[in-house]
Amino acid sequence: MAQERRNLMAQSPDEKTYVEIPFIEQLKAMSWGHIEGDIDVPYLTERESFRDVLLADRLRKVVKRINIDDNGNPWLDDDRVSQVVSALERISAPKLMEANKKAFDLIVHGVEVEGDPALHGGKEKTVAIIDFDHPEKNDFLVINQFRVDVPGGKTFISPDIVLFVNGIPLVVVECKSPKISNPMEEGINQLLRYSNQRPEVEEDEGCERLFYYNQFLVSTFRQEARAATVGAGYEHYMEWKDTSPVPMSEFAKSLGKEKLNSQEILIAGMLRKEHLLDIIRNFTLFDQIQGRQVKLMGRYQQFRAVYKAIYRLRTGKTRKEHGDADQRGGIIWHTQGSGKSLTMVFMVRKMRTLTDLKSFKVVVVTDRINLEGQLKGTAGLTGETVYRANNKNDLARLMQEASSNIVFTMVQKYLDQELVTEDYEIPGRRMLKAAAPSGEKKMGHKLPAKPILFPIWNHSDRILVLVDEAHRSHTNMMHANIMRSLPNCAMIGFTGTPIIVAGRARRTHEIFGDYIDQYTIEQSQKDGSTVKILYEGRKAEARVEGGRSLDQFFDDMFRSRSEEEREAIRRKYGTVANILEAKDLIAAKAEDMLLHYAANILPNGFKAQVVAVSRRAAIRYYEAFGKAKTKLLRRTELLDPNLFDLPEDEQENLNEETRFLIIAAKNRDIIKELEFAAIISGDHNDPPSYKEHIRNIRIRRNRKSL
Repeated sequence: MAQERRNLMAQSPDEKTYVEIPFIEQLKAMSWGHIEGDIDVPYLTERESFRDVLLADRLRKVVKRINIDDNGNPWLDDDRVSQVVSALERISAPKLMEANKKAFDLIVHGVEVEGDPALHGGKEKTVAIIDFDHPEKNDFLVINQFRVDVPGGKTFISPDIVLFVNGIPLVVVECKSPKISNPMEEGINQLLRYSNQRPEVEEDEGCERLFYYNQFLVSTFRQEARAATVGAGYEHYMEWKDTSPVPMSEFAKSLGKEKLNSQEILIAGMLRKEHLLDIIRNFTLFDQIQGRQVKLMGRYQQFRAVYKAIYRLRTGKTRKEHGDADQRGGIIWHTQGSGKSLTMVFMVRKMRTLTDLKSFKVVVVTDRINLEGQLKGTAGLTGETVYRANNKNDLARLMQEASSNIVFTMVQKYLDQELVTEDYEIPGRRMLKAAAPSGEKKMGHKLPAKPILFPIWNHSDRILVLVDEAHRSHTNMMHANIMRSLPNCAMIGFTGTPIIVAGRARRTHEIFGDYIDQYTIEQSQKDGSTVKILYEGRKAEARVEGGRSLDQFFDDMFRSRSEEEREAIRRKYGTVANILEAKDLIAAKAEDMLLHYAANILPNGFKAQVVAVSRRAAIRYYEAFGKAKTKLLRRTELLDPNLFDLPEDEQENLNEETRFLIIAAKNRDIIKELEFAAIISGDHNDPPSYKEHIRNIRIRRNRKSL
């Protein structure tokens, strides 16, 4: 214990005056109570012993006060209150995360006790530990230098700041002076030490019981403050960069400042009473990742987006009120990797706690099977049963039900098609150089199916449609089907891709409405959530033979066909995907990419990945790269040897291709050893040529698991 006392005495003046005291003063300005900690006398912090981490008397008083009967009177007697306190005190588990999950469930969902015979007929009743619906009825307290004895009694820990709600320690804060080296890392390291979470230390060095009830931890040196949940490593601690839904300027004005620092923003954004309880109740969840239980907490952009979307749902006009289109939806543009699926989960959880929105049916629409699986699994974290529409009949039945459930469906269900059986042949000569279909000279094809419109399934205006990857999946036909089958629904589109093409942007805004919230890739990079990506535009020319336009070529080639047949051929072969799958175009791109890689990436020892438009294109790239490697090696052999003797400044005057070849020639031995692989997902209807590449992905998955 002597060492811990010395550590406390050695607390930097800057740490206390510049970080800790301002933190506490801001909380006090937000109506938090405050008790000055004491490391010698436990009752000064409302405890019988320093082994206690709950403020039991405070907990008893609040639990009795917030649990009332229909007449507004407290109904819990002392015995039942003791049962509630005991349920929290008796929590135990072999691992901290398991104990934290048990405590979380009790804090959020309450404790079951025997009901009052007169009031409840002896049936069990759920006793609330926190009144989430009425934050002002709870007790909020901050204690600094909160001593807790480590099991065994040889030493103790003393976190700088602990925040209690109703006597339960929900937040632990570690403050560091900005003058020390790596203050953020030092603060996180101390939090990990206090909670026995440092992987390099085998023996216990902290007090896990204090962290059984913890909802998040904060490391701060004022100019930078970061938060994370129990179990998080250094890389998971993130800043909270918004005070939303309260404007940043408004909060700064309340503090008499023009600009808030990172610590002040985090306190205003996360520790405002209403926000803290909301983060715990609706923006925190547990999940299994790679066989390990983890605790996830929403980030500031997710919190902000949900609040904005809720506001739009509450204030926007319905189709009936507006007279033309529903005004309650919009677009949430959050860059890739920022947790859009979790934002959907947080939004549904938030809606289910609001009297005016809890009865909404939620329909989630996505365009890929694997995304549906991911989203469906994530949505299950809401605690509700999630229903999946496997076909149009399932979708119709689920849409017609009046229940406020969650339904998942694929875009294809809304693009249901009639089968057309007429066969016809494509002429044997090539349609166009850049988009020839697989080089086969003659082949039978069916007319592409004609889309049909669904009937009206549900007139309710209490239906919310969430569309994943809205920039690519929400076609005009799909929109028509949704608006016909659910004519009064509200619709919110989620996208991680900037909608910058004028025509597509216009259609997307017409369908969904204006932006609800934006979180750009630049913001994500600044937050450390996304690694910075450098883009270099490169292009491979593709032309129609003979210099004619594509339309002219098409008209000349199919002039003998009926208009219906011509339209069918356009739909089947005139798509961007067909052009991007063209062998000649892929070959040209593969040669350019391999040369660029050999000159710019390979010398640094990195691998490369190519994302193709389809599985067919991926296989064609695989074949093209093999040929491109042979060609590249041959080209390096034919280089003029005198080029290698040129000074670097003279080499800079050469054209790009020659410069790249000179660099590639220096790595010929490595290029010879390069291997390529196509990794694609499989389907039981795949042609035999796909099987080799499907095995590739299975092998790699097995290797990863080993």
